[in-house]
Amino acid sequence: MAQKRMFNKSITNDDNFLDMPMSSQVLYFHLSMNADDDGFVNNWKSIMRITGTKDDDLKVLIAKNYIIPFDSGVIVIKHWRLNNYLQKDRIIPTQYQEELKQLQLNKNNVYEMDTNRIHSIDKNRIVKNRLVENREETSRTRKPTLEEVKEYSNQRGNKIDYRKFYDYYEANNWTDSKGNKVKSWKQKMITWESHQPKQETTYTIKTPDWFNKTIETSKTTSEEQQELDNILKEIGG
Repeated sequence: MAQKRMFNKSITNDDNFLDMPMSSQVLYFHLSMNADDDGFVNNWKSIMRITGTKDDDLKVLIAKNYIIPFDSGVIVIKHWRLNNYLQKDRIIPTQYQEELKQLQLNKNNVYEMDTNRIHSIDKNRIVKNRLVENREETSRTRKPTLEEVKEYSNQRGNKIDYRKFYDYYEANNWTDSKGNKVKSWKQKMITWESHQPKQETTYTIKTPDWFNKTIETSKTTSEEQQELDNILKEIGG
């Protein structure tokens, strides 16, 4: 398998990509770096654990059409052929040939699902999946309650002011800054939390008991006192 991976700036510098949370962008790069020579990834769960990314980051990549998931549990980088060019004599074919057969390359050299083949494989499964997707879409697009917003915030452990988030979008009738209807309030929360200021880490210097005792300056010369003052400054006193 090739050891080098490339990225097309027309993909990674696009507003659609840069609008995603930073954690989703990080996940995309790590998935691409660990894909096989045909763009398939089977250890995405391990990659998510290592990078500290969450399930919602993967869902964002799927929703934004940067990766394609399969029922078998593997995923493929949608723009793999656009990002990477490998010489045929250096490519190690993917072991996921059944999944590869379900794909086709469009005129832009981007992976797409071969709908003709999919329909011939299992039409009933597709209909069922679409019904599930429609239900999920309805769940995402309807206005959430304050309690739902609070619960999802707690699930993510983002520590944002969930009431402020709710009041902001409720006041705007759940439209974004461009006046477009919010399609996924959960995605908006993910974006919202990425813009929260990071808390500064404070450090406490533990000093020994003798350090906290009163120093009798009368017994020190001016040079000794100056040296002592300099030491205290270096320590942080």
